[in-house]
Amino acid sequence: MKVLLVEDEKVSRIALGEALKKAGYEVVTCDSGHEGLEWLEEDHFEAVITDLRLPDLSGMEILKAAKQKNKDCAVIVVTAYGTVESAVDALKLGAYDYLTKPFSTDKLLAMLKNIHQLHELLRENIQLKKWMTSYQEREIIGNSAAIRRVVDILRSVAATDYTVLIQGESGTGKELAARFLHRASERRQGPFVALNCAALPEGLLESELFGYEKGAFTGALRRHIGYIERSRGGTLFIDDVDDLPLRLQVKLLRVLQEREIQRLGGEHPVPIDFRLVCASKANLAQLVASGSFREDLYYRLNIITVIMPPLRDHREDIPILFDHFVKRYGQGKADFALSRAQLEQLMAYDWPGNVREFENIVQRMLALPPGVNLLELGNTFLPGVAESQSAASVSPSAEELPALADFVRAQEYELISKAMRLAQNNVSRAARLLKVPRTTLQCKLDKMRRPRRQGLR
Repeated sequence: MKVLLVEDEKVSRIALGEALKKAGYEVVTCDSGHEGLEWLEEDHFEAVITDLRLPDLSGMEILKAAKQKNKDCAVIVVTAYGTVESAVDALKLGAYDYLTKPFSTDKLLAMLKNIHQLHELLRENIQLKKWMTSYQEREIIGNSAAIRRVVDILRSVAATDYTVLIQGESGTGKELAARFLHRASERRQGPFVALNCAALPEGLLESELFGYEKGAFTGALRRHIGYIERSRGGTLFIDDVDDLPLRLQVKLLRVLQEREIQRLGGEHPVPIDFRLVCASKANLAQLVASGSFREDLYYRLNIITVIMPPLRDHREDIPILFDHFVKRYGQGKADFALSRAQLEQLMAYDWPGNVREFENIVQRMLALPPGVNLLELGNTFLPGVAESQSAASVSPSAEELPALADFVRAQEYELISKAMRLAQNNVSRAARLLKVPRTTLQCKLDKMRRPRRQGLR
């Protein structure tokens, strides 16, 4: 952290400057206010320590200049002539703190340590916001006729306020389509709230969806606002609506009809304005026919239906999807490219996990060491395709054989990914399928999700 120290007393300036350098800070010292202003103009400081009474300027002028240059700059005002009025004035102008001489160097260092931690949090917050923005603003990738048709429909219905039902297999990008619809609609300034019915047990799903009042049930210590109310003025996206229990389907239908909700334990209905977008991995019409989904709710949801095509129906988008995922995940591997044989393998595969499975394959290809071809490691990765080509492609020389650790890691990655898909990303269920403790599986998943640079160490 870079610190500017403005102090006209030579002994104090030298002693404090040395103490700060010893503590690991990059320090610039000045013996006058004008010199301090020049440094503030020319450089960037995260913290400023200034005497209140300087021979040419007031410390308040330094404080104002520092905050004007960088509003996140923390300014500590020190003085031997402290008064309540001057302390209040400094704090009103945005000073981080006010110290009266003589003060303990340890106290000042403790303040600087807190300021350093605050700036670290601010930087992490900025990075997190950038990541969230990039995630929320992901575009629908593809130039095929099937994808262009989906985008055209979404743009067309975005101008309306109708309920939209998005159907498609797992991994086809249903939430991506819902976010696209929200951003293109008049409700884009409002919140986009997403809820996955398959991820919550029935009891919790009801309280999370509709909210509850204090005392509604044991453990309801305060009012809880549910997902529907949180989407006020925006869009509520209910994923896997086919997993919504029949009892809650009735309550959701009433919300859509009356445009008001009643929290659990509540006495009065609450008016609510929101747009509902639902997604289903199953054919709702078939569920209605089998009696596992309410017909009246189906007709309420099925005003406008968007079908997300499986990847096997728009294979021509595979090259552009590959480039997209390499740009996203291939840090330091921007020039990573497919050979003609690799592209043919990817195009020949049926992709039952759709774009999500393809995204995982690209990440694995990027994660493997140079010279190791994922598509030649066995038919576990692309069943039915690698097998047919193995005789021609897998005749490696000794130099081409992958390291045993890399091979085992890749096989483990594939097995866990398959279990998670079968368990619909439920870690406990996947752990039971693999016959390992949940903690063991969670630990391995955490390692898989780390950046590839760490994973390759």
